[in-house]
Amino acid sequence: METRAEEKWITCFERVFEMSGVASGDLVGILSESLSRPVLVELADRGLQRRGARVVRIQVPTPPLKEPVPVRSTGSTTAFEGYDDLLSGLGGCSLVVDCTVEGLLHAKERDVLLQAGTRVFMISNEHPEILERCMPDPGLQPKVDQALAMLSGASTMQVTSDAGTDLQVNVADAPTRGGAGFLGPEDKVAYWPAGLCLCFPLENSVNGKVVLDVGDVNLTFKRYVESPVTFHIEKDYVTAIEGTGLDAELLRSYYAGWNDPLAYTVSHVGWGLNPGARWDSLVMYDKDQTNGTELRALEGSFLFSTGANDFADRYTACHFDYPMRNCTVSLDGQTVVEKGELVG
Repeated sequence: METRAEEKWITCFERVFEMSGVASGDLVGILSESLSRPVLVELADRGLQRRGARVVRIQVPTPPLKEPVPVRSTGSTTAFEGYDDLLSGLGGCSLVVDCTVEGLLHAKERDVLLQAGTRVFMISNEHPEILERCMPDPGLQPKVDQALAMLSGASTMQVTSDAGTDLQVNVADAPTRGGAGFLGPEDKVAYWPAGLCLCFPLENSVNGKVVLDVGDVNLTFKRYVESPVTFHIEKDYVTAIEGTGLDAELLRSYYAGWNDPLAYTVSHVGWGLNPGARWDSLVMYDKDQTNGTELRALEGSFLFSTGANDFADRYTACHFDYPMRNCTVSLDGQTVVEKGELVG
């Protein structure tokens, strides 16, 4: 597929920035790195200029790879490490648009920007066609707000499935995150594509087992699970990865390659709310065309993730998102997702 700045995509970016409150005369920064997807930087620039914004682009070199394994889908770019002075100076911007490859979602530099006083809008490293198809819907915001309120007020999350998942999560006081893909008047951070609700459990909060079944998704590898994989979890740590198929073999090998105990810890848990997200979309794109973010928001899916959890003081670049189908999710005994379908 061509990746030039199509007129229709410029219009999509203009609309998203309009939803996010960008007005004429606003000063907006675009952060990118040398390996960023060029078309996304150009679309952001042109969409902002259509809103009448004053745009400044900041690009830094993509840093050398430090890890012993291929790194994908971390949500934690290292491109702006050591640039805190520069980022602090962006507090005068009404918005900073993140077009880095891995994104600022879990990066410490995101907090530097927020503390400086600006807002952050992260654009996932997707082919523009995916962003076009997953345009934010303001009508989804009330559903996200309700889900976040339920999760924030809960003490326990129970997740089960016919495949064998039986997970218990203490969610009391766990920081919650969610969004519909644009910045509301009070929002500081947004992510496109979006439409999900999740929390970051605090230390010693997660126990049980998670069974990835056929058709569940390994977003880091960008592949569908073809043979069952079982994670045994004790006090937030995956203590064993069981399975006889290729999926389990690949996961055991990749996790071990990090030689990092924190790679095995739980990052966040939650569920998808976006009816526009497609489970089958991953088969339609080459791996370099998609970041897979759409599937994190799949309506009725349970999202299980391992890796960095800032709120539990755990930092690692090894990050996995596993959108799972056909799970039942309950909060304090009240079912919110039943066998992959939203309740209520």
